[in-house]
Amino acid sequence: MTRIPPTIRLEMSAIHESFSAAVANGSLLESAKSNITALLAGTTSAVAPLAVRELVDAGAWEELNDRFFKTLAFGTGGLRGRTIGRIVTKAEQGTGGPNGRPEHPCVGTATMNFYNLSRAVRGLITYAKQFAGPDRKPVLVFAHDTRHFSRDFAEFCAKTCADLGCDAYLFEGARSTPQLSFAVRELRADGGVVLTASHNPAHDNGFKAYFNDGAQIVDAHADAIVREVNAITSERYEVLPESERGSITILGAEMDARYVSLLKTLLLKPSLLEGTSTKIVFTNLHGTGGHINVPMLREFGFEVLTVPEQDIQDGRFPTVESPNPENGPALKMAIDLAEQSGAEIVIGTDPDADRMGVAVRDAAGKMVLLTGNQIGSLMAWYRLKTCFELGWLTNANRNRAVLIKTYVTTELQHAIADGFGVGIVDTLTGFKYIAGKLRKYEEAIPAEKKGDYRSLSQAQTRALRLEYSRFFVFGGEESYGYLGSDAVRDKDANGAALMFAEVAAYAKSVGKTLPELMDDVYTEYGYYLEIGKSLVMEGADGAAKIAALAASYAENPPTEVDGSAVLRVRDFAKQDLFDQEGDLLPKEKMLFVDLADGRSFAVRPSGTEPKIKFYLFGKKAPVGELAAAKESVKSGLASLWSWIEADAAKR
Repeated sequence: MTRIPPTIRLEMSAIHESFSAAVANGSLLESAKSNITALLAGTTSAVAPLAVRELVDAGAWEELNDRFFKTLAFGTGGLRGRTIGRIVTKAEQGTGGPNGRPEHPCVGTATMNFYNLSRAVRGLITYAKQFAGPDRKPVLVFAHDTRHFSRDFAEFCAKTCADLGCDAYLFEGARSTPQLSFAVRELRADGGVVLTASHNPAHDNGFKAYFNDGAQIVDAHADAIVREVNAITSERYEVLPESERGSITILGAEMDARYVSLLKTLLLKPSLLEGTSTKIVFTNLHGTGGHINVPMLREFGFEVLTVPEQDIQDGRFPTVESPNPENGPALKMAIDLAEQSGAEIVIGTDPDADRMGVAVRDAAGKMVLLTGNQIGSLMAWYRLKTCFELGWLTNANRNRAVLIKTYVTTELQHAIADGFGVGIVDTLTGFKYIAGKLRKYEEAIPAEKKGDYRSLSQAQTRALRLEYSRFFVFGGEESYGYLGSDAVRDKDANGAALMFAEVAAYAKSVGKTLPELMDDVYTEYGYYLEIGKSLVMEGADGAAKIAALAASYAENPPTEVDGSAVLRVRDFAKQDLFDQEGDLLPKEKMLFVDLADGRSFAVRPSGTEPKIKFYLFGKKAPVGELAAAKESVKSGLASLWSWIEADAAKR
């Protein structure tokens, strides 16, 4: 780190005097003033005071508030924030970096930079040492996606880890988030980190932390790590003597191969893929997904085309407004290529390849987008059906099988589970809660029976879970995240691509398009439609507005919505609520409103983005005329959203 020259320190003392005046006239938040002071006292970077001075001289108080109104805290996705400011100072721009980025990340306590990164990774290291004990060095694994500064951040974390007496594994290049989860388990590490902001805008980055089971840090661990982080007030640390330092091991093709071997076990009927001539267009949206998916799908006989412009790993994500496969426009170039080439399926993954979106051809030959709820429901239905056909599940053991989903994921999966006579469990939003259930099921197996659980084959673990615990068949969330194996403990777009390809091969084998297969499911189990909406409010002012709006629902929930009486309000932040297994749910800022006419909606501030999210749900029981049911439910949700928008504006 560059030391701050004494002349700059002297100049900054004068700048501090202007902070009090700015607070007094309302230009600067008191919290921002405190955080600026703390950062300048604890940073080793010469860029930080120069950037702050530039912003003060320019009167950019709003920018300073946005950068310093808070300190980053662990949410549903770890740490996440801007790594490039709305205003880029000359000090940050420097000589520039790869792909047109600034030379230095955004200075701030609410932003992703080396100051926050140093404190976060050192807090994680301290916590890992407590678990490792005095007899061995902790082991941490680091991965990164293709975002601005991701490689720099990952290398910094690995070096800090070794400097402070831990052994570090670092992937040789950009890799997906689920591969980090797999590697933590495979290497029996004490934890890991992937440097990513998932599907967020290009100016963001993040620090997603994992514990020794390969799952994202849950609240109990996160709280303890935060305490360690908060105790660290400076970037400065003492490097241990060379004899006490840890090592850095680079992970490459060999770890890729071990991961792909696991993914192949996700196929339930590999014979369906034999001799297939299915043509797929794949796009990784400038991220990591193509590294695993393209060669793997080709190995199974699929003809895979890619979007050349989007094959390029570029943290600007220059060909899309948002690198999020949830959004139809992100897949436009891939759909255009599918139309030109006659491809049957489009698959897109986000930058860290934990989310997957698809478009498929309907009976009329038109490419249509499937929602995350539809994709997940198709895979859940197919995997349950096939598990029974293979004899893995029977009438005798079906009560041991389980689907897991989040509360804001479609209720269609409840109907499917009920239809097969298997269990289903709802969790809070965040895949770490699904992973928590997997940890519970693994721990329920007697120790003398499971031995080294991670060394067992998928067939062996399945047999153990069916005898002593619960067999996880499939899990997912509406936001395009899916999982088909407990050997990975986060949503996995690489595995999802292979699982969905098998569903497509099955549909083709019975002479149906995927939309037709989806309609068959609706006809049997009822029509369900979900709509996701968001109100975006950025910066310090936006965060305050989001908090106030969320609080208003809790303090003054509606009693009538869009002409329908409110039957039930579940306040996940205040009420003691239990899941289907009787486990008490952690408190979360989410409100669920159920209406007398069968519609419902949930409202939840995002844990990773500056927005408040609304989830709308509609349904109709199985009917003979599916088209009429679709139109009725669709119009009902459109009316519901109009009511919610108007009500939110009043609040």
